[in-house]
Amino acid sequence: MKELEKTYNPNQTEPKIYRAWERSGYFSPPRTLAKETPPPFVIALPPPNVTGSLHMGHALNSTLQDILIRWYRMKGVPTLWIPGTDHAGIATQNKVEQELAVSGKTRFDLGREKFIERVWEWKEKYGNIILEQLKKLGCSCDWSRTRFTMDDDYSRAVIAAFINYYNKGYIYRGERIVNWCPRCGTSLSDLELINRETKGKLWYIKYKFKAQNLKTKAEGNYIIVATTRPETMLGDTAVAVNPEDPRYKNLIGKKIILPLLGREIPLIADSAVEPDFGTGAVKVTPGADPTDFEIGQRHHLEIIKIVNENGTISSVGGPYAGLDRYVARKQVIKDLEAQGLIEKIEDYIYNVPLCYRCETVIEPLVSLQWFVKMNELIKPVIEAIKTGRVKFIPSRWAKVALDWCENIRDWCISRQIWWGHRLPVWYKPKGISGDQFSISKQAGEESVYVGEEPPEGWVQDEDVLDTWFSSALWPFATLGWPIACAQNKNEKTKNKKYCIPEAGTDLFNFYPNSISITDRGIINLWEVRMIFSGLEFMGEVPFREIYINPTVFNKQGKRMSKSLGTGVDPLELIEKYGADATRFGLAFQDTGTQDIKFGEEAILAGRNFANKIWNASRYVLMKLGNDKINLLNPESFVQTEEDRIIFEKTAAIIKSTNENLAKYRFGQACNDLYHFFWNDFCDVYIEKSKIQLENKEIKDSTKKLLLYTLLVGLKLIHPIMPHVTEAIYQALPMEDKKEFLMIESWPRDK
Repeated sequence: MKELEKTYNPNQTEPKIYRAWERSGYFSPPRTLAKETPPPFVIALPPPNVTGSLHMGHALNSTLQDILIRWYRMKGVPTLWIPGTDHAGIATQNKVEQELAVSGKTRFDLGREKFIERVWEWKEKYGNIILEQLKKLGCSCDWSRTRFTMDDDYSRAVIAAFINYYNKGYIYRGERIVNWCPRCGTSLSDLELINRETKGKLWYIKYKFKAQNLKTKAEGNYIIVATTRPETMLGDTAVAVNPEDPRYKNLIGKKIILPLLGREIPLIADSAVEPDFGTGAVKVTPGADPTDFEIGQRHHLEIIKIVNENGTISSVGGPYAGLDRYVARKQVIKDLEAQGLIEKIEDYIYNVPLCYRCETVIEPLVSLQWFVKMNELIKPVIEAIKTGRVKFIPSRWAKVALDWCENIRDWCISRQIWWGHRLPVWYKPKGISGDQFSISKQAGEESVYVGEEPPEGWVQDEDVLDTWFSSALWPFATLGWPIACAQNKNEKTKNKKYCIPEAGTDLFNFYPNSISITDRGIINLWEVRMIFSGLEFMGEVPFREIYINPTVFNKQGKRMSKSLGTGVDPLELIEKYGADATRFGLAFQDTGTQDIKFGEEAILAGRNFANKIWNASRYVLMKLGNDKINLLNPESFVQTEEDRIIFEKTAAIIKSTNENLAKYRFGQACNDLYHFFWNDFCDVYIEKSKIQLENKEIKDSTKKLLLYTLLVGLKLIHPIMPHVTEAIYQALPMEDKKEFLMIESWPRDK
């Protein structure tokens, strides 16, 4: 019999156990699935950014996935957990640009080609760090299938998706208002912003009417407009009021002279104006505000781009042209005050949108970008959620997804950076110089080509795709789409609307995935986009269920941030308490009903539980001796009332664990297993067994029941605490033992 050390040392045991698992190949499902095998259980790991390191959200999310993967693997189901990383366009480019800045260089000093080489070097050096950290947590991913969103095959999938959308008329280029980061020099989606509550000012500015349009002096000669961004008034093309606001009904249609620049603009009525904001009259700057842009479209207003991409005032800003936006704000306020045009100034708290990567204040501006039309693509997503083809757990998150779907705007997919999937868009040079391009038809010939291989001499678009465009394909691009589609090779299927996976491929065996587990912050960024992508390209939803795990906050209920000193490093917890203790402590706190206010108490309880399992197992092993025990017919081991009670409690914990895991009640599963093993088995039955082991008539049956109950406990706890249970399993003196507990058969409900 292999003896256990006197005390359990996770820092020594866990790495050794994990290396043995990894060498075994059991993290991988069979490459060919037999017809009689049950349907596989598949999860695609939400790909962490290559710039990332393990944080508490990753640790919780990955622990929950691994619990399910290990559970299904032990149930005899072919399981596949696909790992990988995302190229994280903006974040990764920022990392490399920061390195260059140390030596006083920019990406423009290197040029595009050399800069991309530099980014690839950075990725090779740092890009897999987080995957190695997941191994420290005990994650049993199929590392042989690790994917990266800019691998050659994956890039081919991204290009194929773009071409498909373009050929169907879903992708177009146009000028729209976008969120622009002056520091990163690129557009961002609404979902890539941080909205931070800020103490600011609300300026009340007098806009004078054109004198000859006023009928009576009683009407006054100005209207007061409230704004938090006075510098953008330089781009105003109207003032708007709500059509139902009685204060302004007789003024609608009047002409106003724009302060400082003297431009004539109209007073219009639009229902988007909130009468309760400020004075109920708002400036309309279609080139600098999304709502104003829509008002401008409805009223055919001129669009003036008043802020440049670098955050300075544009050439149409008169004497303020070229000034930084905040310098211009101060000068505009100073000049308005000098002319007596500021009625009053109030303190005002409002949300300021920031770039999610560098936290620069976003500037809404009109820009020529590429978009995906969402009206048609989103309809089947709404239907799938409403009919339950895709089920959210907890169910309340379905409404969040539907609200976004039903109010969706076209998706801006172009980014003005260098690292990423470059648009497969090519322009025909115009004239001898070849430096002017058009996207219109010329002499019956398209001046834009979209495809993998361009005509000779054509020039590629500079933009790259939004990172979320590629990650939206994750559930099937990781499995070989579109290369694994039979219609690429089979004349009978080449005209099919959707991909028909070639038999025997991963795409054939493992799509759709079984479940997606993620944080609520990317329901719209990722989950919804994966759903419409799966329906568009595979004709099937990418997964049946979406489990939204809790968000891990600090004890004060605030978001964790390493930079602010409010974060907790899970690697430090693993070093201090062990991976199993960390996993147990996180899963234990997942009640499915509320977020986690993290404290180390739960991790400490996990460490104590691991020690209890170890010590109880050492005692049982000492009592068993060296002979291998046959555990067939465990009912025959029951000889006493104490035996009957523990046998029934063992059957009950098998049943409750199955129910809890099937319903994703991770915290309840941890709680029940903790009390079963600690109280029912250790505190009660082991103590009772000490007397029974003195009785020669029932000594052997008691030993067998001790081993049987211990084995069942180890199996049930294994998905949550895999290392300590595996280490103990290796020492069990039993017949018909598998190579690893990881591949043992899961206990059956009685």
